[in-house]
Amino acid sequence: MQRRELMLAAGFAGTAWLAGCRADTAPLQGGWVGTTPARGHRLREALPSPGQGALRKTSVLVVGAGVSGLACARALVNSGVDEVTLLELEDSAGGNSRGHRMAGMACPLGAHYLPLPGPEAPEVAELLHELGLARHELGRTVYDERHLCHSPQERLFFEGQWQEGLLPPAGDAATLDQYRRFGRLVDAARRELGFAMPSSRARWTAGHAALDGQTFAAWLAAQGLNAARLRWYLDYCCRDDYGAPSAEVSAWAGLHYFASRHGFHAPGTVHGEDGTGEREAVLTWPEGNAWLTERMAGALGPQRLQTGRTVLRISPGRHGVELLAWNETADAPERWQADHVVLAVPLFIAHRLLSSAPPALQAAAARLQHAPWLVANLQLKGPLLDRLGVGPAWDSVVYDSQALGYVDAMHQQTRPHPGPTVLSAYWALPRSERGALLQDGWQGWARRAVAELHATHPDLGEQLLRVDMARWGHAMSIPLPGVRGDPALAALRGPQTGRLHFAHSDLAGYSVFEEAYTQGVAVARRLVASL
Repeated sequence: MQRRELMLAAGFAGTAWLAGCRADTAPLQGGWVGTTPARGHRLREALPSPGQGALRKTSVLVVGAGVSGLACARALVNSGVDEVTLLELEDSAGGNSRGHRMAGMACPLGAHYLPLPGPEAPEVAELLHELGLARHELGRTVYDERHLCHSPQERLFFEGQWQEGLLPPAGDAATLDQYRRFGRLVDAARRELGFAMPSSRARWTAGHAALDGQTFAAWLAAQGLNAARLRWYLDYCCRDDYGAPSAEVSAWAGLHYFASRHGFHAPGTVHGEDGTGEREAVLTWPEGNAWLTERMAGALGPQRLQTGRTVLRISPGRHGVELLAWNETADAPERWQADHVVLAVPLFIAHRLLSSAPPALQAAAARLQHAPWLVANLQLKGPLLDRLGVGPAWDSVVYDSQALGYVDAMHQQTRPHPGPTVLSAYWALPRSERGALLQDGWQGWARRAVAELHATHPDLGEQLLRVDMARWGHAMSIPLPGVRGDPALAALRGPQTGRLHFAHSDLAGYSVFEEAYTQGVAVARRLVASL
């Protein structure tokens, strides 16, 4: 990987703005956006003295305004619980589903699409109906075409040209046979074991546990599935959804990726007669899933949603819960008292915040590992020249690359001629690079992201104006072997007897919108019943 990056960098060292080898060259414009790591690191500092800060009271206090926290607060308010307050570390809500703007163009800082929900996700379907994205017509659900991903949806740069879809061409009969065998194995797993999205809607069996006990790579090898193109594609899918390769995630997670949603369609099969193996329809927006979270947050109002609050300590008591936070705007401590507290934050953060963490939380926090991510938004003043094959698509990926490709923020816009746009490039980084992501300057990471794109777009330097990047040190929980079936996670997903409640995608062992949203609504419903 390092050798490849050095070769790419050397290939365009003559591009003055990137190489920086001329004194009169304007420096690359950009920087870090979206997250403020220093706020989270307040947990490492000494706490304010007891009793400092004004005391504020509420009935339910939700900590963390990511998808789970927003879903929980929204469901509570819609059910008539009026005294709900949501505290958020950053200056805007949304977690890793927040957005950004460059020269007036919206772009994502994290999650950028939502698959159409299946029958196991009625809570998500209800949200989409309420937001006007879906409606009932003649007994079926119809989605607003303006928000469905426009064609071409995905393309892969393979052997010097762009092809539609992300599944590489089989190339030979042996690889095609492995494509078809894997598709049959996915269908068998779905039929015999059962998979659902969210995953808690499918019963957990000994068969699931057996898959959960081994890596996806080991399971594929045991099935004789070793074709290079198939293994690259499956590895890409794992890194894209889980932030880690098939050699790290469980076989349950690898099969769940396909069996819980769209299956796997080999070229020539009923669902893939065009040979693309393309995913089913998804909802997407220029700003990604921030389109959803901004509307969820806006419905709460500024009184219920308190941003710029770094929670430092939570202390449950017999008659309520005490919470200490730091008001980043006022630069002063703030005390809260609530009847119930919902921890909608990663479990390792919840463990640090509690003065006395329950055993299940201690066990789960020790077990989970999180993937660091980098999202680089590149502002372009004009369209890039394209190679042979399929024209510009929403999602573009390079075969055999360590990066996850890029999405075009303006793909959803209906404009007659191409023009300025933002390309959002995604990287799921090894956990060993988390420290460098925090400590190193943004320029080195920007050059790395640009080098990857330059391989397929040699004229990138002529069009590039700015690079704004979001770094996520703990972007998503990795479904390592044994995580999904962990009894500690199961205990935290269920009803809690005290005043503390947990709602986060960590409880599913991996991070997607459906899991996070359903967790938040489930906790809200239990609270409404108890209140």
